[in-house]
Amino acid sequence: MQPQKILTVNQLSISFKQQGEVQEVIHNISFDLYKNEILAIVGESGSGKSVSSLAILGLLPKKNTLIEGSIVFENQSLLETKEKDFQKIRGNEISMIFQEPMSSLNPSMRCGEQVVEILLQHTSLNRKSAKEETLRLFEKVKLPTVEKIYSAYPHEISGGQKQRVMIAMAIACKPKILIADEPTTALDVTVQQEIIVLLKELQLENQMSIIFISHDLSLVSEIADRVAVMYKGDIVEYAFAKALFSNPQHEYTKALLSARPSLDERLKMLPTIKDYLDKKPLSEAETTSERAEHLKNLYAQPPLLEVINVEKTYFSSAGIFAEDIAFKAVDDVSFSIYEGETLGLVGESGCGKSTLGNAILQLDKATAGTILYKGMAINEMRGAALRSLRKEIQIIFQDPFASLNPRLTVGQAIIEPMEVHKLYDSKAMRKKRVLELLERVGLEASHYDRYPHEFSGGQRQRIGIARTIAVNPKLIICDESVSALDISVQAQVLNLLNELKKDFGFTYIFISHDLAVVKYMSDQLVIMNKGKIEEMGDADHIYEHPEKEYTQRLIHAIPKGM
Repeated sequence: MQPQKILTVNQLSISFKQQGEVQEVIHNISFDLYKNEILAIVGESGSGKSVSSLAILGLLPKKNTLIEGSIVFENQSLLETKEKDFQKIRGNEISMIFQEPMSSLNPSMRCGEQVVEILLQHTSLNRKSAKEETLRLFEKVKLPTVEKIYSAYPHEISGGQKQRVMIAMAIACKPKILIADEPTTALDVTVQQEIIVLLKELQLENQMSIIFISHDLSLVSEIADRVAVMYKGDIVEYAFAKALFSNPQHEYTKALLSARPSLDERLKMLPTIKDYLDKKPLSEAETTSERAEHLKNLYAQPPLLEVINVEKTYFSSAGIFAEDIAFKAVDDVSFSIYEGETLGLVGESGCGKSTLGNAILQLDKATAGTILYKGMAINEMRGAALRSLRKEIQIIFQDPFASLNPRLTVGQAIIEPMEVHKLYDSKAMRKKRVLELLERVGLEASHYDRYPHEFSGGQRQRIGIARTIAVNPKLIICDESVSALDISVQAQVLNLLNELKKDFGFTYIFISHDLAVVKYMSDQLVIMNKGKIEEMGDADHIYEHPEKEYTQRLIHAIPKGM
């Protein structure tokens, strides 16, 4: 029997009017969504995925948006639907899960009340029944202790739990179509897999159709029936998932599949989208003997940093008359790192990775244990000695936009740490060094006088890297520094980090929840779970022969593609 169409997008073009100019961002795209299917729309940032989905929901600003073509939902033209009538469709018939739950949930309302509000608006339920239905929905999306989460504010629950609350809100009115816009970006690989499984279960149970938007083709392979690949506002490939993954036709699709680090081999340089489209030959893979020689040279020298029995305990107040409750975020952790090495620190959110990184940076002192840098106990340093150490050990943050001062130009932001550490003799010499660094990280000298908001996410990450290396550090902690980047931009940044390591002799502690990326980057792997080291050793060996059940679960959760 022929499957029934529920949504048809036909020859859709979208343009935005800005300062008297009209710019077309979506070019004549067409696709269908069938009942009870999952259609994935894949592409990098700026490809038009989210703009297309916002057009379906009628959420694009009407004043400066021009839309041509048609969007038909169950024989109803959505482009001709009045706002008053659209309000009955939005959230009720067609619902959406947004990419960032923290900015989508109301921080001043309890989680349960936010779902109740939707049920009261779109259904005939009274408040008591709406609360019962909300608790049932929380159970359905597999939230723990549903009563507790009902009463919690968004900031009191984890990222994965926030995403589940968003899913509960989206399915509250049993919509016919659910649009999931990057619902797993920046989540742990295990939580990501749980959300994917949950969406599939809900889709089958409620017989709804899902438009799943993502930049990660490997992830899409785990959920989609059909896939539309978008590139610069066009759909360049549109096929059944199995056919697309086994035999991709368009060069861009092939490039997206190639840009993610392989789990089977270690290329000396990751191919970027541009490399693939320009038909550049792929980089060679590192041979077993080359890797063995590299590791032998690394570990023949004394360690640069030694972490010995380090603990970090936090205390929370249990009330006036009760004893404070102790929580060990880092529990008896020991490892060594050698000059020129990349040590991968991996684990789920809350395992203690970033806390350990902060203890090494002396931003949050360890409660117990010793941290030796070049044989010196840095956790005992104070004053001028500690300030001098700051130059040696630096960090690249996860979110460069949040870590860059929006009021400083890029040039000022990079010069600032040079001035603090009194590097170079004059402002002219510092500026010359900044211009060199900008070009070294793949930016232009003309970017010196621009502000952070004028750059893309990938460019801002490069600015963050330039700022970090401006003080000539020895040890750099990369804290989830590529987790929110597009696959191709991620490949560019990883290549850049490896090039800088080779040119300047940097040593990295690479913190991430993405085991595929960590495995590619790392010489040694440290896997953390609940504050303790679960497993430690050669990165390739751990991936091929994981000993602990927790490590096996992390590896099993990596999207493999088809």
